[in-house]
Amino acid sequence: MHFDEYHGKTIFVTGAASGIGQAQAIAFAKQGANVLGMDIDEHGLAETTTHTDNTAGTFCSFKGDVTKEKDIVSAVNKANEQFGAIHILLNTAGILDDYTPTLETTETLWDRILAVNLKGTFLVTNNVLPQMITQKHGVIINMASIAGMVAGGGGAAYTASKHAIIGYTKQLDHDYIKQGIRANAIAPGAIQTPMNAADFAGDGKMAEWVANETPAGRWAKPEEVAALTLFLASKQADYIHGTVMPIDGGWLEK
Repeated sequence: MHFDEYHGKTIFVTGAASGIGQAQAIAFAKQGANVLGMDIDEHGLAETTTHTDNTAGTFCSFKGDVTKEKDIVSAVNKANEQFGAIHILLNTAGILDDYTPTLETTETLWDRILAVNLKGTFLVTNNVLPQMITQKHGVIINMASIAGMVAGGGGAAYTASKHAIIGYTKQLDHDYIKQGIRANAIAPGAIQTPMNAADFAGDGKMAEWVANETPAGRWAKPEEVAALTLFLASKQADYIHGTVMPIDGGWLEK
């Protein structure tokens, strides 16, 4: 899959130190894009840098927290100074709540999950969107989940946060479509990433159960989500607005 349109474009990716965010950063760099990857994991960002060293594009990392606006402002400024205006925003950073039901969810856990997954998406978007409006074009792809569409994909806080991301994405596209903005969400199912490492721990019975419950019979690789992102951000997907694209091995068809 090759997209000439990404050569020289500026991509801003959160959660770029591992999993889907890392795969997205690498995929766009391979297409010749200039990528700013933001994450709190400095070691993981160094790993992403290593993977993008010999790509057609350039990767630049920023260690920062998506729940802190001062970090976001600094990261956006770095992207602008290094590469120019941001063309594509990938809000991928997120954390799990270990399937914790509401009566076991503390206020601290609730606040943390919504801060990273939802508030982080809101804050990063609001710091990138103005320059997209100025250039009259921009693509925003938010990371939802099948937990944003059905129950059972997470606990109370995680499921609430992902449902909210879907609503936020639809409203975002509705409000700014006339100004050249296109916003969509991706809803992954079982993706084998470090965030899901607990499912593979020990005898791996949980991972095996998830694979068996998935009609496709397997977990997906983060690179598969990155490939969908490349298409969804491209001109070929220009008429796709305010929608949610599941990539779940048939989970939602059950």
